Amino acid sequence: MKILICGINYAPELTGIGKYTGEMANWLAANGHTVEIITAMPYYPQWEISKNYKKRWWHKESIDGVKVYRCPLYVPKKISSAKRIIHEFSFVLSTLPIWIKKLFSKKYDVVVSVSPPFHLGALPLLYSKLRRTKMVTHIQDLQVDVAKELKMINNRRLLNAMFAVERFILKQSSAVSSISKGMLKRIREKGIAPSNTIMFPNWVDANVIRPLKKEHSLRASYGISQTDKVVLYSGNLGEKQGLENIIEAAKSFRNDKCVKFVIVGSGGGETKLKEMVKEAALDNIRFFPLVSYERLPNLLAMADLHLVLQKKNASDLVMPSKLTSILASGGCPLVTAHEDSTLYKVIRKHDMGLVVDPDDAAALTEGIKYALNNDLDGYRRNARYYAANYLSKDVILRNWETSLLELTNRVAEKEVSVVVINKKTALEQKKISA
Repeated sequence: MKILICGINYAPELTGIGKYTGEMANWLAANGHTVEIITAMPYYPQWEISKNYKKRWWHKESIDGVKVYRCPLYVPKKISSAKRIIHEFSFVLSTLPIWIKKLFSKKYDVVVSVSPPFHLGALPLLYSKLRRTKMVTHIQDLQVDVAKELKMINNRRLLNAMFAVERFILKQSSAVSSISKGMLKRIREKGIAPSNTIMFPNWVDANVIRPLKKEHSLRASYGISQTDKVVLYSGNLGEKQGLENIIEAAKSFRNDKCVKFVIVGSGGGETKLKEMVKEAALDNIRFFPLVSYERLPNLLAMADLHLVLQKKNASDLVMPSKLTSILASGGCPLVTAHEDSTLYKVIRKHDMGLVVDPDDAAALTEGIKYALNNDLDGYRRNARYYAANYLSKDVILRNWETSLLELTNRVAEKEVSVVVINKKTALEQKKISA
């Protein structure tokens, strides 16, 4: 297939949507498809354009066999709802020259628009209608629902307009995919037929992210004893997680010198969190920047307990991407989720972690105390088993490839090419044997 992806986040971003979009594009390219992407300069999660991309405008580059069209955008130093809207619109507008060129070049078999931003699909949709090609909207985050539920936007007219735009894009798409059953349920409630939806969960490479001994972790690098109890939060420091509850929980352990809270990451809420730690005079919380993907197993290995936090109103509107790596590393997650959410049900069904009520600092504190004083090896074994058997990168992306082939009516061509490759391989092996 000839595939064009459009998404604001992409490699070399280390976390979140950019990581998964990058891995998806690389996998498709490595499996014989022509893949191109229209994306922004790398800026996430630190909310600052990466050093190598500063003062650059529209340009092309190649990353692991994928042709990448980079577009400039406005990145605010301090994030607010208004500035985020400007940030996202600046990217949508900056992609316009690329889309105009694409209208007059050889058409693609399928266009994949990665949301958020929810309105990013407008130009891909226009292209798909004019060129009569298929379009898939892939939703990593139900952005408008989150903005409403977390009261990030309170203007009813604006919210109604945003929902109307989102609904139009989704209904006009050839298919809509998302990363969890709960999110697909919410999408279908917007009027999308179940037959037009695709389950496309996030994944993990369980051969790379694997259990390691504490001796091979980053404890020594971070000045933490091998005997200390480490409670780790790693990822985006944003508004949807309720990270202020970590500060409240840490207060209960201020006299226990063996318990260390480690926060690894960056984001819009980082400054506020550091100010809260300073005001509370806590010396049991340490902040560190994100690590490279290669060092991620070593980071995860340092934790006795992993925190996966989200606010109650964000349940089934987002799915924490960090969870896949925690499970693959054989870590025990302590998750905040209400009992009707997909996250709660998955953790409980497979018995691979602890779950407490969201937005409840006292419940989080009690959960941490229980975890640090009990044997978690059963949860850890179940977590690793689940990751290896249900979150396999190759299986999930192979299924995604099949969905795209079916959508573009090219399954037969793929089957023929596989047969040709298998015959060629058999012939080569025969020659070698001879």
